[in-house]
Amino acid sequence: MSPYLLDSAMAATAAGVALWSVYQDGTPRPWWVYLLAAATALPLPWRRLRPLTVLALATAPSLVISIVAHSANPQVPLSGVVALYTVAERASERARWSVLAVVVVGNVVGTHSPNGALFSLVTSVGTFVFGSLVRAQRQLARIQAERAREAGERAASDAARAVAEERARIAREMHDILAHAVSLMVIQAEAGPVVVRSDPDRAIRTFDTIADAGRDAMVQLRRVLGVLKDPDAGRQLAPQPRLAEVADMAERVRGAGLRVELELPEETDALPADLEAAAYRIVQEALTNTVKHSGADRAVVRVRRAGEVLEVVVSDNGRGVPPTADRTVAGRTRAGRSVGGWSGGRGLVGVRERAAACGGRAEAGPGPAGRGFVVSARLPLAAGATVEREGG
Repeated sequence: MSPYLLDSAMAATAAGVALWSVYQDGTPRPWWVYLLAAATALPLPWRRLRPLTVLALATAPSLVISIVAHSANPQVPLSGVVALYTVAERASERARWSVLAVVVVGNVVGTHSPNGALFSLVTSVGTFVFGSLVRAQRQLARIQAERAREAGERAASDAARAVAEERARIAREMHDILAHAVSLMVIQAEAGPVVVRSDPDRAIRTFDTIADAGRDAMVQLRRVLGVLKDPDAGRQLAPQPRLAEVADMAERVRGAGLRVELELPEETDALPADLEAAAYRIVQEALTNTVKHSGADRAVVRVRRAGEVLEVVVSDNGRGVPPTADRTVAGRTRAGRSVGGWSGGRGLVGVRERAAACGGRAEAGPGPAGRGFVVSARLPLAAGATVEREGG
């Protein structure tokens, strides 16, 4: 039922009660007294739209009856109670308290008998208090609904942010996998025809390295794409390479003609899986850029624990950084050219992001005396810890 129909039914009921109260008095009354009694209820269908106006229109006929016909009608008819309740529930704060003051004064001053004054006063104040309680409950319900809406929006925003972060993570994983594998495959493919006649054994090893790099990339890509195919699979399907696999990576890089010296911690079982994955990817990106850009023939990979920090250092003996270059972690000069043969694109930025995601930091720059290039990262072992900058 609509509010208007409900209020119309309430008005009809209030009119019937008012007419009965005049009739049961036992004193013969002229027709206009009955008309005024019914008129007290006529404005009620519009009480929600104009509560103050309806209260005034509902009480005015009652006042006329009280003055002219004396006790023909109670001082507070049912229509007046409903109108006063509506004012207490819906009107502004200033209007509510002003109406209450007028009603209290009117009941005390305008009632002839003490019992009548007490009855009218209790009825009016009780109605006002009840309307105020309903008003407070509805305000509380609105506040709770607004909080629930905001919580839903925050949850949706967090979900969207989580999706964006996961997409960015997958993009980084695919970049690292493909960049490393394709770089090795291209270099080996270019070297294969050169030695296929002069050194067949080396050519065979070259093609084996290409096949191994391709197979490894396919395995890792399947694990990454499995997350996209099965949204319920979660992060457990995402590739989580371990530090122990760095040795296999180094062996593949050696097949590309780069001598790799490797130093890994003896025990890696106690290391967090995400920390090992970050260290693996940092080493992979550093070696990939060394193979692609540096012109080096030797690289050194050192991964070791230093207290509560995992240190990752990858250095090479390549071209290094020109003295005039602007040496930044992003690996670019002010003109946007690559530094020391290293790409200033996603590679080093990805290294920095991976370290920051673990609460650590990463740096890249020239080696001693400007020779070669060094990528280093410090990753805290404790969950939630951060690595402070030296001197900071």
